[in-house]
Amino acid sequence: MKLATLDTVIVLAYMAGIFILAQVVSREKAGHQKDAKDYFLASKSLPWWAIGASLIAANISAEQIIGMSGSGYAIGLAIASYEWMAALTLLLVGKYFLPIFLRNGIYTMPQFLEQRYGGRIRTLMAVFWLGLYIFVNLTSILWLGSIAVSQVAGIDQMLALALLGAFALLYQLYGGLKAVALTDIVQVSLLVLGGLLVTGLTLSKIGDGAGILAGFSKLWAAHPEHFDMILDKASPHYKDLPGISVLIGGMWIMNVSYWGFNQYIIQRALAAKDLKEAQKGVLFAAFLKLLMPVIVVLPGIAALMLAPDLTQPDQAYPSMMQILPTGILGLVFAALVAAIVASLASKINSIATIFTLDFYQRAGNHPDQRHLVRVGRIAATVAVLLAILTAKPLLGSFDQAFQYIQDYTGFFTPGIVVIFLLGLFWKRANEAGALAAAVGSFSLSILLKMAWPELPFIDRVGIVFLLALALAVGVSLLTPSAPGKDFIRTDDVAYGTTFGFNMGSLGVIAILIALYAAFW
Repeated sequence: MKLATLDTVIVLAYMAGIFILAQVVSREKAGHQKDAKDYFLASKSLPWWAIGASLIAANISAEQIIGMSGSGYAIGLAIASYEWMAALTLLLVGKYFLPIFLRNGIYTMPQFLEQRYGGRIRTLMAVFWLGLYIFVNLTSILWLGSIAVSQVAGIDQMLALALLGAFALLYQLYGGLKAVALTDIVQVSLLVLGGLLVTGLTLSKIGDGAGILAGFSKLWAAHPEHFDMILDKASPHYKDLPGISVLIGGMWIMNVSYWGFNQYIIQRALAAKDLKEAQKGVLFAAFLKLLMPVIVVLPGIAALMLAPDLTQPDQAYPSMMQILPTGILGLVFAALVAAIVASLASKINSIATIFTLDFYQRAGNHPDQRHLVRVGRIAATVAVLLAILTAKPLLGSFDQAFQYIQDYTGFFTPGIVVIFLLGLFWKRANEAGALAAAVGSFSLSILLKMAWPELPFIDRVGIVFLLALALAVGVSLLTPSAPGKDFIRTDDVAYGTTFGFNMGSLGVIAILIALYAAFW
């Protein structure tokens, strides 16, 4: 399939417009040169709407749209737990984590670890995050995004992959986080509009003239097993989403790690004008997360009726795009490109931030702020080149890339959550305990995977979290705390939130209860 002329014009107009907008909004006032704070934290001036939109734009990309639609095709609505539980996690992040981070002027997550524990854990985790962001996150977005672009636009997949990487790099190279965050409201608006169009048109097609609701009812009646939020042990996909463990087990660890301690996510909130603005931003993002399964999961389930013979689940979303009429296809394709570019740009900027501030600046040889910005731009370029070269070797053989990403990151996330939670809320935790949790998390995960291969990875994450927590607490109690290493202030942090945040949080919780009650 190839795009019609009108579709191509729409996509090119979007790309030109968003590129120009990114350069315009990231301009500095006359006489002011960009420094590290401007480039990596958007001058600490982001408003709530930019924070919330940018959180979603950073999160929802090819691995979400293509990958979760693929999982919707293979597994069903149960995969939506990643989205809906994330909404609840965001509320916890806003109420309990952000007050400490913003009180202590944190720029990066490795920086927090050094100020709380010491330099060794900062270096270890900075290396881990750089590897994860380049060889898992960037590669997955590029690979899955190139699948969609090549199938819909009819161009070579590797060419599509290279073009996506190059455009995302150039889009944010000058302006940094400000260019990304202040344009993400446009990206998210286009993403939501395009996603709703795909869902609405596919359900209408299934309804065969009777409308969207009729199509949904027909789809549910035809495939009721794909609308179970909680899978039982008889399900062939129980290992991916093991029943009630999804609600009370390891998925909590995955979500807390991703939304609370992940640089390219939390960086938006760290760039807020103040704490209240950051909390309003995460609340906005929580409401948007409730909507995401309609956009990223339902099209995959609809493909069961409209494209039942797919060879790979990850072909579900591109297949649904191919049934769209001219003009609408261009708009939806532009929305998909927007999601890919926004998420790529976010991760590229966070890679540059960690490399520059957590490695290069610590060497102490180049304190000049403009020099740090140049180093960040070079680091971003190298990261994109590495991701382009390694995407196919790393991901070319997987049919559900979203599940691969979750399984891989599950080796490390239990230790990450232990380190940060103890660092935030238990002053007796020390660097020896943190290092034990980091090393123990990976080692125990590998051991459990080899010794108990049938154990669902979400359950494995929960078990390893408890073991790593016990290990960190035990080692911390058995080793002395080195004086002069803990510089994180928590004694004067206020956790109270505004009436608006509290009411919004209750609204999110009420909607979640209703959703799980409806699809249990």
